[in-house]
Amino acid sequence: MSIQRGFSDREPVGRRARSVRHDAHVGLLGSGTLACPACDAPVSPGPGALTPTDAISCPVCLHAGAVRDFLSLAAPSRPARVDVRVVHRPR
Repeated sequence: MSIQRGFSDREPVGRRARSVRHDAHVGLLGSGTLACPACDAPVSPGPGALTPTDAISCPVCLHAGAVRDFLSLAAPSRPARVDVRVVHRPR
């Protein structure tokens, strides 16, 4: 008996590997700009998701504050664009 596999041996036989987490309720609120409110320099959010109350600081002038202080949803968005998503995670 032989087992026919696809192009990759990374997935286990008989079940699919799940690498993407699907939350129950996710919605795109809009696109905005993440920039320093003091000097208007773009700020990188980093590799992970942030909440509006997380701390963040400007790499240029070192102004620190909450993410909500650095986020602007006003049009047009500038090159430091971010997607703002609403995620409901049941407790």
